[in-house]
Amino acid sequence: MIYHLVYPFFDEYAVLNVVRYITFRTAYASLTALMISLLLGPWVIAKLRQFQIGQYIQEEAPENHHGKVGTPTMGGVLIVISVIIPTLLWADLTNLYVWVALVSMLLFALVGFIDDYLKVVNQRSLGLRVVQKLVLQALIGLGVALTLIALKGINLYSGSLSVPFFKRFTPDMDLVILGASTFIPLILFTLLVIIGSSNAVNLTDGLDGLASGLVIIAASALTVLTYVTGHADFAAYLDLIKNTYASELTIFCGAMVGAALGFLWYNSFPAQIFMGDVGSMSLGGAIGTVAVLIKQELLLLFIGGIFVVEALSVIVQVVSFKVWGRRVLLMAPIHHHFELKGWKETKVVVRFWILGLVFALFSLTTLKLR
Repeated sequence: MIYHLVYPFFDEYAVLNVVRYITFRTAYASLTALMISLLLGPWVIAKLRQFQIGQYIQEEAPENHHGKVGTPTMGGVLIVISVIIPTLLWADLTNLYVWVALVSMLLFALVGFIDDYLKVVNQRSLGLRVVQKLVLQALIGLGVALTLIALKGINLYSGSLSVPFFKRFTPDMDLVILGASTFIPLILFTLLVIIGSSNAVNLTDGLDGLASGLVIIAASALTVLTYVTGHADFAAYLDLIKNTYASELTIFCGAMVGAALGFLWYNSFPAQIFMGDVGSMSLGGAIGTVAVLIKQELLLLFIGGIFVVEALSVIVQVVSFKVWGRRVLLMAPIHHHFELKGWKETKVVVRFWILGLVFALFSLTTLKLR
């Protein structure tokens, strides 16, 4: 909105030319998101307490978690607001990629809100059933995939897949059957990435500050990636699939960083507020959507390395118990395993942050190690 308000005056007032630059608008989007999150935080916490929207803890959770019962949850509403407003203020709203990311985030937030609401109403730690949740997420992912196909039809999106460590290997996601091109691989792959990302962040959100800190790291890496993907010189130098439309997503990712930073102020140990599913699902969905838009779906495995480990730990635990009748971990997701091993909650969180940073930095090095 600010970008469009000052746009007619770019030629008349030279000082306003700074607003043209993605780096300037990204920095201010991050700061705006941070300020909104910090300023609205106390009011949101007070309102959640007023409406008695508190956290319910599973009986099998580690003993120290039972003292968190009643802590205000659904704080993800604060994060979503803190991302959307700065993006609308500082981004070029004629850019379709921005709207795809925003709508995807809002729809995943809606699914998370329903899940959290059912937990509060039913006064238990379970909301939507797994199947219900997956169906709703799949519908959103399908909507994103169909939008990408439409963008591909007007040459605003590439069906090629960027593979880490390989410069020239960029397989096309179009599958040719009987001489006709079909988008089935693209649709299925998009669903896998977006649904997987949303649920991985959701599973990671189990300790004070864990998910929000890792989101800051992942969103920061994506901020760099969206910028270089949309920059002609950097994209050519790094042999990336260049897409000038992806550059405006830098502002969206910067807003995510600022919003998560502000939320971490209140979510750090001991947490005054939890993000709930409305926060974790929306952030995970947004991260997955951005990765799909900039063609870094495979690199997302490294960008969100800890999210992947957390999700895999749950899968391994469930499969092991159902097939062999025994558990590999003391408790899944894996952060609870280390708690039961005797690690303090803060130690688990900080060490996972460190590992998350290592994964993210490694993901950026792959841009040149090809």
